[in-house]
Amino acid sequence: MRIGLPASETLQGGFLKALVLTVLFSVFMFQLLRTVGLRAFSMASETYLSGTHSAAFVTCPNDTVARDLARYEWQGKIEEDNEVLLMIKTRSSKVSALAEYVRSNHPYEVAEVISLPIEQGNPPYLKWIGDVVPE
Repeated sequence: MRIGLPASETLQGGFLKALVLTVLFSVFMFQLLRTVGLRAFSMASETYLSGTHSAAFVTCPNDTVARDLARYEWQGKIEEDNEVLLMIKTRSSKVSALAEYVRSNHPYEVAEVISLPIEQGNPPYLKWIGDVVPE
């Protein structure tokens, strides 16, 4: 005497389990493969993987503290340049062209050009940027 599900119900249950496991595996693997693929593409095409680095804004009580914190190493020695921060607002789609322009015209061997997306702001000002920077 046989106890349990009929053979057809056992097959359907096994198929359902296999289907659920396949879907779960695919969902988990998608993110891994996407990350690996983006990094490989980034390295091969010399593009940047968004989110790899961050920009930090630091307040200081005075110029002395700011100068002490701002020392940086370049080619094996500590630099203490008096730099001027230029903030350029543009469309995100124009950042590559902006970076190329800066690299072509900047005296530094490695010019600092980073971009941060504008999430919110004064609507008339953001409209103005959109009006003066063509697509």
